[in-house]
Amino acid sequence: MRSDLVFGAMAHVPNRFLLTKLAAKATRKLHRPGSRIQDTANDVLVRFRRANPMAGMQLVARQEVEQLRRAS
Repeated sequence: MRSDLVFGAMAHVPNRFLLTKLAAKATRKLHRPGSRIQDTANDVLVRFRRANPMAGMQLVARQEVEQLRRAS
């Protein structure tokens, strides 16, 4: 069931609104024509359960902070 996938993904993303935003972005990027969007969304949640989708965002945030420090 999808609720099990959501709760599994919540282990890496503590905020449910952020999880929804990340899942929607990932679903749009990973969706292939000819397949059901529901299946793509489920696949995204399975991937989020296995790996931390926030890891890449933290790296980008650190780089932005470093750029701001250098600029000032």
